[in-house]
Amino acid sequence: MKTKSKYRPAIRYSEAFKIQLVREVEAGQINSEQCRRKYGVAGKSTLHNWARKYGNGTIGKVIRVETPKEINEKAALKQRVKDLERALAGSNVELMLEREYTAIACERAGIKDIAEFKKKAAGKRRTEG
Repeated sequence: MKTKSKYRPAIRYSEAFKIQLVREVEAGQINSEQCRRKYGVAGKSTLHNWARKYGNGTIGKVIRVETPKEINEKAALKQRVKDLERALAGSNVELMLEREYTAIACERAGIKDIAEFKKKAAGKRRTEG
C-alpha cells in the first residue's frame, strides 16, 4: 500500500542555472520574485542566497548619492553632535561636583536635610538683588 509523503522531493539546481538566474536579476531584466515564479524556484530567499554567493553584489544594496553640500552638512552635524556631547559631559561633571560640595558643606555645618537647605538657599538668592 502506497502512502503519500508529506514532503516534496528535494530539487537540486546546477551552478550554471543559478548563475543564469542571478545574472538576469542583476541585469534588471526581471525582478527576483518574477524570476522565481518564471523558473519555479520554491524558496523565497533562495534567489537572494544565490545572489550573495554568485552575484556581483548589486542585488539588495542601496546606493546613496549625495551632493557635496549634503556631505558637508552631514560632517558639520556630526561635529556639532560631538561638541554637544562634550559640553553635556562637562555640565554633568560640574553638577556632580556641585552636589558633592553641597553635601560636604552641609555635613560640616551640621545640616541634616540637604533638600531643605537647597530650597532655603534658592529662596534667599531670589530675594536678594
